Amino acid sequence: MKFDRITFDPKMMGGRACIRGMRVTVSLLVNLVANRMSTEEILATYPYLEAADIQQALQYAVQKTL
Repeated sequence: MKFDRITFDPKMMGGRACIRGMRVTVSLLVNLVANRMSTEEILATYPYLEAADIQQALQYAVQKTL
């Protein structure tokens, strides 16, 4: 699977997996979902994100744990 919304930059967030070059990490999104925050709530809190960003972050996290 291609993760076109997941980026890595050693100069940003310690090189951790981020969403589209922003300072929003995959781990943050996974944590928010794990704490029962809905997609709508996440998008309201982070209006520069898209639903597809959240979906791909979750897919990426699953892929990396397999």
